[in-house]
Amino acid sequence: MYNLKEIIENTSNIKLLYIEDNEQARIPTLAVLSEFFTNIVVAIDGRDGLQKYNENEIELIITDINMPNLDGLDMIEVIRKKNKDIPILLLSAYSDIEYFRRSIHLGVDGYLLKPIDMTQFLELMYKIIDKIKIKQKFKENLNFLEQYKSVANENTLISKTDVDGIITFANDMFCSVSQYSREELIGANQNIIRHPDNPVSMFEELWDTIKKKKKPWKGVIRNRAKDGSSYYVDAIIQPILDLNGNILEYIAMRHDITEVMNSTRQFLDYIAAAKRPLVVQIKVESFDKLQRYYGFNFSLLVESKVSILLEKNMPNNLNFESFFMLDNGNYAFVKECIDCNDIQETIVELQAFQKLINTLKIKVDAIDYDVSILVCVSYENNVYENVKYGMKEIVRNKQNFLVTNDIAQKVHKIAEKNLSILTKVKEAIDTSNIISFFQVIVDRNGEIYKYESLVRLVEKDGSVMAPFFFLDVAKQGKYYTQISSIVLQNSFKALQKVEADISINLSAIDMENETIREEIYTLLQNSGERAKRVTFELLEDEEMKDFEVIKAFIVKVKSYGVKIAIDDFGAGYSNYERLLDFQPDIIKIDGSLVKNIESSKFSVSIVKSIILFAREQGLCVIAEYVENETIFNILKDLGVEYFQGYYFGKPELLE
Repeated sequence: MYNLKEIIENTSNIKLLYIEDNEQARIPTLAVLSEFFTNIVVAIDGRDGLQKYNENEIELIITDINMPNLDGLDMIEVIRKKNKDIPILLLSAYSDIEYFRRSIHLGVDGYLLKPIDMTQFLELMYKIIDKIKIKQKFKENLNFLEQYKSVANENTLISKTDVDGIITFANDMFCSVSQYSREELIGANQNIIRHPDNPVSMFEELWDTIKKKKKPWKGVIRNRAKDGSSYYVDAIIQPILDLNGNILEYIAMRHDITEVMNSTRQFLDYIAAAKRPLVVQIKVESFDKLQRYYGFNFSLLVESKVSILLEKNMPNNLNFESFFMLDNGNYAFVKECIDCNDIQETIVELQAFQKLINTLKIKVDAIDYDVSILVCVSYENNVYENVKYGMKEIVRNKQNFLVTNDIAQKVHKIAEKNLSILTKVKEAIDTSNIISFFQVIVDRNGEIYKYESLVRLVEKDGSVMAPFFFLDVAKQGKYYTQISSIVLQNSFKALQKVEADISINLSAIDMENETIREEIYTLLQNSGERAKRVTFELLEDEEMKDFEVIKAFIVKVKSYGVKIAIDDFGAGYSNYERLLDFQPDIIKIDGSLVKNIESSKFSVSIVKSIILFAREQGLCVIAEYVENETIFNILKDLGVEYFQGYYFGKPELLE
């Protein structure tokens, strides 16, 4: 699955060269690309693109094909002579087979048809990010190797074998890392250092490359030292040929990268090399709390002891090939699942294994710690993503065991939907289609007491989208602050047009944002006496990070005569203790209590207690979601002072 926020964070630092000669196509495409890239170099044809490529440190190219002066494919051919690795995407309105053939020959990384399909684009961006990260890592490794080139023999594991794989030479470094003496190595088969956890498919590819194709093979190999411990090497194995092309021997140069190969990387490498991996991810339940309450060192001891417990008790007949101790209390068992006909039996055994582990204790220092694990299994398509997001679903839904092969696909669809909404948000901001509706709040006689300002998004077809469908997505991008600013401007303009008070919603994000706070202070100062008709409705949520900043903000806006209301009181995060910290003037009863008040004695009791508390504290009470006359009368009888809901009017534009 594709995390939109994560992709934007990764692409924002990539320098993009975008080539398009058609201005009508270029402008809307740039609007989409600017969501992902903050540094875009634009060229108007192939010749211009080639020049700007030479003038800039370009990391990614997106280009049209048919262009004057020099077309896209000819430009790519020139660039490829200089740089064979730079990621290149073709963006064209044409799908001619000849273009595809030539683009494949030129090593193009992807092909997009105009207009851009967001799903396809998101998939390509995900792959491009991986390619750029790998390229960067390769550059770092290459730099490392260059620095130590002069002392290769002291820092490089070098060996030679004959055509049958028998070792004929081993340097001192090879002997030191493998823990075998030179006498033990010479004459032994190369398999003496092979680790059994390496996928068979990797060695099939290795021998196919060096023996049949007679080409060098590069890759990361897990080896086993004499004492049974593992070490990782970044290896280059080269066949040595005679003048007739016959293989004389093989030479291997390796660098010990054990220390830089963390467990997660090893885990991912294994999955990438396996043909059809079955992955069982295991997580120590509530590990984050354990780490927070008992400290980092204690959690490390728990991780280590649980690791031993898992390896010891995993049934041997399940034949897992590898076990990985990942980070933050996570582990993984992996094996090839060429024939998964017995998968149900495997799942039953894994459930029994989990049940057993959850009955065991480990001793950490003087403490007996009860082990509890969560288990997620995947064996088809995107297994890593499936167990990664599956484990999050287990935690979120308070489950303990999940088999999933499609959750990644579901998350991809959500990402696609979110990207579509984010595009609509940007378009609405650019075209002034983020607007404010206002809903009346009335007194006991039905007279207008104030208006609540409510944000809306107007789509291209004129339909109006409620904030429920776009505001959370906007919070993940860079547009939420812009939306908040627009709502504030709209609301203070309305303050000049009506005599009643205006109520404006503020989230924790708004109050903690210095830019928004300063804008509010300026608007209040410029409003003079009208500022006393402003009410800020505080939306308390889990995003609250700095309560001291929020308290200072409340004190300052109150100095202008602003009233403070607590929204959705009686549910969620609000409580009586926090209520007093906010110094409110108004309490708005949560809509879930109001909607059920006709049939729920519990709701009646809660509302009564809120009203009693409000009277004792000298606070006003507003009830939302008043849908009909019956609810209105019940609330009046209970002592509610002000009312809001469809019974009195829907949110709409001010006249």
